Amino acid sequence: MGRHGAVTFKGTPLTLVGDEVKVGSPAPDFSLAFFEGGMKHVGKADLLGKPTIISVVPSLDTPVCQVQTRTFNQRLAALGDRINALTVSLDLPFAMNRFCGAEDIKAMRSGSDYMDRSFGTHWGVLIDELKILARAVFVVDAKGVVQYAQVVKEVASEPDYDAALAVLQKLAG
Repeated sequence: MGRHGAVTFKGTPLTLVGDEVKVGSPAPDFSLAFFEGGMKHVGKADLLGKPTIISVVPSLDTPVCQVQTRTFNQRLAALGDRINALTVSLDLPFAMNRFCGAEDIKAMRSGSDYMDRSFGTHWGVLIDELKILARAVFVVDAKGVVQYAQVVKEVASEPDYDAALAVLQKLAG
């Protein structure tokens, strides 16, 4: 199932695979690959118990995605271990790990959806034409319910940091 025109890239309408994730709905499951001293996999169940912010980017090898990741990393540092914070893309875990190491990204973990695109399809952010993830931000409460969802209409634009962080900070107390 596709949602044509749900996002654009430099004005060109694109199709997102999967259903739109809405506030108030249970967070869809997923499996992300992490490279943290070895390959690990993380799913929704691993995040329960703390509020979670999920920053979705097309590729950490692009300037806007780098700005998004740096901005969230900087602004989330004060919340420490009261939250889970993830950057998700289809980049390989090794490339994500390299970028995050070089940029001193410590407040966020980087998870790759490269193996089966389960995050992209279940969360409705896989761009069918480009086979990359759309830019998005989700905030999920400690019980796994979506409390904030923004799929950025223009893939080349930054998300609304303040709106996402306001919801996350309220949940984190």
